[in-house]
Amino acid sequence: MNEARSGTGTSAPTVLRMILGRRLQERRQSAGASLEDAAQALRVKTLTVRRLEKAEVALKPLYVEKLLETYGADRQEIDEFVALAEQANEPGWWHAYRDVVPSWFSAYVSLETGARTIRTYEPHYVTGLLQTHGYASAVLRGGFPNDTEEDLRRRVDLRLCRQGLLEGPDAPTLWVVMEEAVLHRLVGGPEVMREQIDHLLEVSELEHVSLDIVPFSAGAHVGACAPFTYFRFQEPELPDIVYSEILSASMYLDQRSDVAAHLEAHNRMSLLTSSADSKALLNHMRKEYS
Repeated sequence: MNEARSGTGTSAPTVLRMILGRRLQERRQSAGASLEDAAQALRVKTLTVRRLEKAEVALKPLYVEKLLETYGADRQEIDEFVALAEQANEPGWWHAYRDVVPSWFSAYVSLETGARTIRTYEPHYVTGLLQTHGYASAVLRGGFPNDTEEDLRRRVDLRLCRQGLLEGPDAPTLWVVMEEAVLHRLVGGPEVMREQIDHLLEVSELEHVSLDIVPFSAGAHVGACAPFTYFRFQEPELPDIVYSEILSASMYLDQRSDVAAHLEAHNRMSLLTSSADSKALLNHMRKEYS
């Protein structure tokens, strides 16, 4: 991963496809086979094998079967792996919104859906997983001024559908750090802001959601930069991944040094406030919008 992604490209991998790609790589290495050996077995270029292992292309069942045979796997393991590969190649639920969501952001939704821990830093807006309908509509209308009403509606629908992962017994842990500036940015008008703040107060009471708001009084700090999201997964095959974005591109980082730098920044920012202070600030700003 560890590279910038623009708004174009191939279909985004599901987390399951990423896991299976890693398992294929581990199976090849444990068998003592090189990329060249695998490529020769498939009669393809080594780049094709590398892309299979990095989940950059779909896992063709025939390729998977031939590779595992080459690595000495038994029939049961091959059949189980092929079945998972077929499942991994099926598009995620968000594929239905492909007309309004670029492939590089589909990768984000896949990571978000499969993560066990999500940490995010937001200097400009309430994070998407905690936005109300009115707030999301105003943010997306500002971000996509040329959208038709139907396209805007579908973008909002996708954002609200993503929030379903916070419900139920298997919900991931979500830790949000936001700047106080987010609460002062008038998005959608006072009524929308009051509703949004009420929602933040409500979700901050959930056991698996933490919300820290860095006050203006904290001054300059290590995280005063672009928004980013950190993902950690239950599956040992997947490394921690950080997503960050700028106006014209996004980056998915999995190098340990990059991930560690973002994780440290998130930890340091969380120390600049407390849960009680954050809730007090939310209540204060709610009164400002009354």
